[in-house]
Amino acid sequence: QVQLVESGGGSVQPGGSLRLSCTASKSIASFITMGWYRRDATNQREWVAVITHGGQTKYIDAVKGRFTISRDTVKNTIYLQMNSLNPEGAAVYFCKANFLEDVPIRDHWGQGTQVTVSS
Repeated sequence: QVQLVESGGGSVQPGGSLRLSCTASKSIASFITMGWYRRDATNQREWVAVITHGGQTKYIDAVKGRFTISRDTVKNTIYLQMNSLNPEGAAVYFCKANFLEDVPIRDHWGQGTQVTVSS
């Protein structure tokens, strides 16, 4: 059972930046996709960004040009660089991953990290 641990959340003013990290308890060399989701104060959950094993990235329209997802396979970590944060970015951010060796394929989730955006 792989564990995912997010970190890097906090409180920033509008226009500020944060970098979230998600570190896996095992090698991420065999991941299929890894990504970030968020749940806002109304309990709405949405995916934010995803990176595939091949390095392709996708983002929801609301964060394109401001957020960047990346990975470091040596550190078994993915990141979400969040720039120009606005109040709509306030949420609990979760990391999700799935791996080739899981049969059947299943999603693994972290416990989440809180991001607050307020002046």
